[in-house]
Amino acid sequence: MRSGPRDRISPRHASTDQPQHVAGLRRLQRGPRAGSARAMSVSIAATGTRLEAVAVLTGWGHGIGALPADAGKAAAGRAVIPLGRPTLEGERFRRATRECLLGVAAVDALLRESNISRDAVKGSATALVYVTGGAYGASNRAFVVAESVGRASAVHFPYTAPSAMAGEVAIEFGLTGPYGILIGGAAATIDALWQATRLLAGGRCERALVLAVETFEECVDLYARGRWLVRRPLVEAAACALLVPGALHARYDAPRAPSALESLVRVRAGETLACAPLIALALARDGGGPASIAITGEWRGRRAGIQWQ
Repeated sequence: MRSGPRDRISPRHASTDQPQHVAGLRRLQRGPRAGSARAMSVSIAATGTRLEAVAVLTGWGHGIGALPADAGKAAAGRAVIPLGRPTLEGERFRRATRECLLGVAAVDALLRESNISRDAVKGSATALVYVTGGAYGASNRAFVVAESVGRASAVHFPYTAPSAMAGEVAIEFGLTGPYGILIGGAAATIDALWQATRLLAGGRCERALVLAVETFEECVDLYARGRWLVRRPLVEAAACALLVPGALHARYDAPRAPSALESLVRVRAGETLACAPLIALALARDGGGPASIAITGEWRGRRAGIQWQ
């Protein structure tokens, strides 16, 4: 699954037995055309979910408490705020890419901080929806460079696929339930959260993990060439949210303006692409406000929003 336009694809052509229920999601992912009045009226509801937990790792540190008041000032001219390579035990992690390890570390942080055992999420009752805007760039670049000098290896080729990150997480935690992979920025993560609510509402899973990972350091010169495409500073991050059945109603829409939380994340965290909506959820929970949460995310001119109330 991806978050870009899907022209000429009708949702009624999607198989109804697909575990991700992509028929409805594809309709949302096509996105509104600029100036379309119909696009602004998109609003779909689902019932019976709630946010159980969320964990955030960024280049600023562990948790939202590490976020500065103003990311731009704290960056002090740095284009990228890197997030170090996690140290994980196990032989199979020896060749794993940094972005794969960050995905595992984010899920592990969520479980530890929430006192949830690995056995509680293991198996087919847990869905996994993974999102990234560019974390696969580092492995792709490394492979292309290695191939150009005759040093590329078939062992490392699988890590060039975005699915490698979701695969490592699924293997590490024994997740065998429904899954989806979305490529895009913050709007794609809103789509992923909506997808998670649909899986829960439809009884396709008992819990859903929404995971986002973004890395930039290995491709910093490429981002510099296209500096008008993304804001600064670029802040590497990995974040994970756990959704479970609950009493809250979730509503998906396409708002014109950013929510207060979207703006707050931009100021405090910097540019984290797909991780931004999950950081917003963490800030909302930390604020101790009402159960109702409204977040938005924008990517390449398309803004999406989801609200629980």
